[in-house]
Amino acid sequence: MSERITEAISSGLLPDRVWAYSNYNCNLECTYCLTESAPGSPKRMLSADRIVGIAAEAAALGFRELGITGGEPLLMTHLPDTLAVASQHLPILVLTNGMLCEGPRLERLAALAGKPVAFQISLDSADPARNDLFRGMGCFAKAVAGIRNLREAGLRVRIATTLEGDVSADEREALCALHRSFGIDDDDHLVRPVLRAGRAHASGGATSFSPEQIPPELCITADGAFWSPFGPTITNGRLDLALLISRVTTPLARPAEMLVGLLEGRPAGADAQIGIR
Repeated sequence: MSERITEAISSGLLPDRVWAYSNYNCNLECTYCLTESAPGSPKRMLSADRIVGIAAEAAALGFRELGITGGEPLLMTHLPDTLAVASQHLPILVLTNGMLCEGPRLERLAALAGKPVAFQISLDSADPARNDLFRGMGCFAKAVAGIRNLREAGLRVRIATTLEGDVSADEREALCALHRSFGIDDDDHLVRPVLRAGRAHASGGATSFSPEQIPPELCITADGAFWSPFGPTITNGRLDLALLISRVTTPLARPAEMLVGLLEGRPAGADAQIGIR
């Protein structure tokens, strides 16, 4: 089984990153959140041991990176220590809103400097008012402070921009100028559309999508294994099962094998069309 998975990764059939949904609760309540995460959302967490186990199993299967998303992963107090252990197996990318990158938590994160751990912080506009329209009052200032704090601590930072509707070339350039001012290269700036799911399901500015358009990156959650980290969406409080691969997530080889089988059965030319990664 593992040989088939390793070969699929080596050939490029199966992308070499696996994801873990660390939790579903969040300190923000963004207007376009795919999982309707909020401070009062059910946590549905993966334990520290489970996250480390996913990293170890994924490395043994030939995966080359672990992505950790939520919810807001940094709400999990054990995360800095967990990242230190899990990064011994694979490089890690942590998706965060950056609000919590300060104080004692920042001191613990700073201990990760020099380890293969990067933080991807959401920043949707160079205009504080426009950014905060989607993410909440004061979020721009806190995200910028978080970016600077992590950079000063010697940690790698990426910027993720989620765009709703038409955005002018001037606004895009202003955002790029902002991330460059932090010393963050263009290669570490990700731009993606708002997808019509979660809180954005009724938004006229959101992008409709089908499973065939979503890049297949194995994602492990408390609810099961999904086709992609964009798979376990929650709309009107209900989990969308359209991209569920399996309720079984351990050993990791089982859902990975199922995903390889699905990919081998895709018709030629059925490549992803939505530019998200």
